Amino acid sequence: MSEPAIPKVGWRGELVPSIKKFLDAHPRLQLGGVEGYTFERRHHTQVFGIHSLPDDRIHPIKEVEYTAICGPHGTIPIRVLYPSSGQEKRLQGKAGALIYFHGGGYTVGSVDEFENGLRLVAEESGCQVYAVEYRRAPEFQFPTQLDEYSAVIDWLQGKEGKRRGVDPNRVCGGGDSAGGNMTAGVTLRRLDEGKKPLAAQMLLYPEARLPFDTPAATENNSGYYLECNGIFSFADHYLPRGTPPAHRYVSPGMQPARDLKGQPPTTVFTSGFDPLRDVGVEYAHKLSEAGVDVHWHHYKNLTHGCGMV
Repeated sequence: MSEPAIPKVGWRGELVPSIKKFLDAHPRLQLGGVEGYTFERRHHTQVFGIHSLPDDRIHPIKEVEYTAICGPHGTIPIRVLYPSSGQEKRLQGKAGALIYFHGGGYTVGSVDEFENGLRLVAEESGCQVYAVEYRRAPEFQFPTQLDEYSAVIDWLQGKEGKRRGVDPNRVCGGGDSAGGNMTAGVTLRRLDEGKKPLAAQMLLYPEARLPFDTPAATENNSGYYLECNGIFSFADHYLPRGTPPAHRYVSPGMQPARDLKGQPPTTVFTSGFDPLRDVGVEYAHKLSEAGVDVHWHHYKNLTHGCGMV
């Protein structure tokens, strides 16, 4: 059963000194800041891209495969991380797989910036990681990204997953921030469509809904990497005219608990110094009310994007 005591809002402690030092050293590193998304795209790649890291900071991995599939909107590049720790199950056809959609307000970010952390996830879990270079907004808007997510799930649950040693019943989805939002959205959509579900979903500080009426939006409005007021622009980039922000697949966190039933096991991570903190906590609370097997982990001293900074 679900853990019983998930609150509706979170809290914060004391900001980790190393994160404060990093943010102070990179004052222009913001998400949703005044520089605009084109600057943020370039700057994030320069700071976080795996090609920019010294060799001694790159996590080892058994194998990296660069591949692509033909999706509903064109070619979808996918970077596959095969861990040494999962080799035996891969050979047995019993490997687990995590499809990962990165964050960045639907607009910023690339697999290059997330590969290093995902290498660690792969080796620590023994699970293959499929990092997807999905089409970003504003050039491509909702539901393009969910179409691509679902296409990758179908691909991995089929013969191409089997060819890579993946058990079709062990395909999970995950993502951070906007990637967490899209993971929650595609999980609900596949449930509604009667498609084979994900085995589990992993939501890292997800944008479960717009956060502006929460304590976290006031406490963490500015200065902690994700600029809360910049989320308006990300929502505008992502949503085509005529699609309300309350749409079930856009704002899963706005749905009543009764409409969230039947989802796969879910893990939700939240951070104290994050304007999205309380919408993530709220979503975990609603999932618990809906009877979903949900596990919530709160890191009161960390920021949004803590896995990167």
